[in-house]
Amino acid sequence: MAEAPAFFENRTFAEIRVGDTASLTRTLRAQDIRLFAAASGDVNPAHLDRDYAATDRFHGVIAHGFWGGSLISAVLGTELPGPGTVYVAQSLRFLSPVRIGDAITARVTVREKHEDRARLVLDCACLDATGELVITGQAEVLAPTEKIRRPRVLLPEIYLHERGAVWRKLVEAARALPPIRTAVVHPCNALSLAGALAAARAGLIVPVLVGPQAKIVAAARAAGESLDGVAIVDAPHSHAAAEQAVALARAGAVAALMKGALHTDEILSPALVKATGLRTERRMSHVYAFDVPHYRKHLFLTDAAVNIAPTLEEKREIVQNAIDLCRTLGIAEPRAAILSAVETVATKLGSTLDAAALCKMAERGQITCGCVDGPLAFDTAVSREAARAKGLDKGLGRAVAGDADILVTPDLVSGNMLAKQLIHLAGAEAAGLILGGRVPIVLTSRADSAEMRAASCALAQLFVHRGGSVAPAASPCAGAQQTGALA
Repeated sequence: MAEAPAFFENRTFAEIRVGDTASLTRTLRAQDIRLFAAASGDVNPAHLDRDYAATDRFHGVIAHGFWGGSLISAVLGTELPGPGTVYVAQSLRFLSPVRIGDAITARVTVREKHEDRARLVLDCACLDATGELVITGQAEVLAPTEKIRRPRVLLPEIYLHERGAVWRKLVEAARALPPIRTAVVHPCNALSLAGALAAARAGLIVPVLVGPQAKIVAAARAAGESLDGVAIVDAPHSHAAAEQAVALARAGAVAALMKGALHTDEILSPALVKATGLRTERRMSHVYAFDVPHYRKHLFLTDAAVNIAPTLEEKREIVQNAIDLCRTLGIAEPRAAILSAVETVATKLGSTLDAAALCKMAERGQITCGCVDGPLAFDTAVSREAARAKGLDKGLGRAVAGDADILVTPDLVSGNMLAKQLIHLAGAEAAGLILGGRVPIVLTSRADSAEMRAASCALAQLFVHRGGSVAPAASPCAGAQQTGALA
């Protein structure tokens, strides 16, 4: 395709002759249909729902009729007559559907010229690559009488992202399994309680509400929720609620914990006590699961919530926890990028030494069932272009560069910063779990929506059923089932 000129220049009424013609060709893409739907509000399932469209008269997704009409408008506004044209009337007749991949040529031909108000009548047509007419019509416009030459406007880059779609898919995968009994710790505000009850209605959990009963009832009233049939374990305050929830998990009465309206350290304090908490031989760590609009797949990040400055041995277990979670969600060989500021090992930068050691541990079977590489900077972990530019797309063990599933940060501070940047600057949505204990802990933010709380519950439910809530230090790959939940 020839490069578009840098300027628009119109053809004035005086320059135009009957029979003059202009055209443009555009190939319909799936994202064009979604963009047109977003701009127009026309969400007819014939254009957006593949399952429905397969059953209708056209047996597949088709373009909005006025997508083709908009091509005619583009020719009139940019080519003939061009800038300064005023639309007066347009008739269209739709003869054949336009499908994804069709190359459509929109053509206008001057039919009549009228001196009154510099009026033109133009025949309009849209043709497919075989020359078959798909749209015909006629336009009436007021042509410009003065010459106009303007710089061509650069269109913005547009990224299409359906918020919540991946989480709905995750919830649907979890719904096929029995709900897990979950202690919801101190659900004493409307948002945390509503999130737990929404997860229950979705068939993900059977909630056991642990906290001050009067406050839970008040929160239900504020949220407009019913507590009929929901178990409540009365506890005087948030600290006591956390202790009782941990005791329920130790006794096998619940398969998971879920954070309510309390601080993270309040739920972690009793959970991390060696004698009476939830600790196992595996280090407990947090894993974020992100849906990032500009990333081609789910992105996992660890550890941004539990381990402040993990040792090398602790990092090994943090990596393994994340790999185990990814595998229970259907990722056969998760790719873990050990992050630092550079891609080379530097003795003055301790995170690069840890990264190199973790790679060797994976090579020797101390980290299993995943592909581990590092040190990698953030850009070379997630960008194929950056990895290629730095020569990291070649050589043994470079499968991770530019294609990471898991980002392993050097410490909690850097992990927390990166997580918040993804959420607040990149528009990411995050679910998350604490793993490595007797049961997973759904660690939600106090600002999380009910939908995101349900997504975290789906992660926990899939992990309990398909991965097991207690894993050995280096679990064999054969022990993890592939669910396809994120495939």
